[in-house]
Amino acid sequence: MAGASRYTALLDANVLFPKLQCDALLSLAHAGLYAAKWSVDIEREWLQARSAKFPDSDEANRTKARAMCEAIPDCMVEGYESFVECLQLPDPNDRHVLAAAIVGHADAIVTNNLSDFPIEALDKHCIDVQTPDQFIVNQLTLHPTQALSALRQMRMRWNNPAHTAETLAKLFEVRGMPLTSLHLLDRLDVL
Repeated sequence: MAGASRYTALLDANVLFPKLQCDALLSLAHAGLYAAKWSVDIEREWLQARSAKFPDSDEANRTKARAMCEAIPDCMVEGYESFVECLQLPDPNDRHVLAAAIVGHADAIVTNNLSDFPIEALDKHCIDVQTPDQFIVNQLTLHPTQALSALRQMRMRWNNPAHTAETLAKLFEVRGMPLTSLHLLDRLDVL
């Protein structure tokens, strides 16, 4: 939904790779709380990372990529490639992410690597940068009922292993999202 009034976040490859982060972020987007975006380059990057870590999972990874695109219609940003070369970032390999964020009208880039996207490089494009932990807590704060419902539905889908509200909340902390964990531990009755 490029150009729409709904808050839009470009998801970096490193937040699409871990199952919990990816599922939580996409569950919130699927619930309509924000528009999630990524690009073919970002998708390729996380697919390569998964293939490197799980060499026999290429077909499963491609299936997951297709399912993600089906679950989040209009997620793919296109037409950003010509902007890549004119952007400046500490790591030139991250310029495609910023280019996709600009073309996709993103309000924020959600990434685990904040230092790769310095504020001074993003400010001129009116783009914020947030960790997945910050972003999820923001959604829980802005849309408490809908966000908790989306994460509860995610928990109910998980069956290998299944999770109670408490074990899921604690899993967020184990996976490096302590703010989300604390927020959810206070709302176990509805998670």
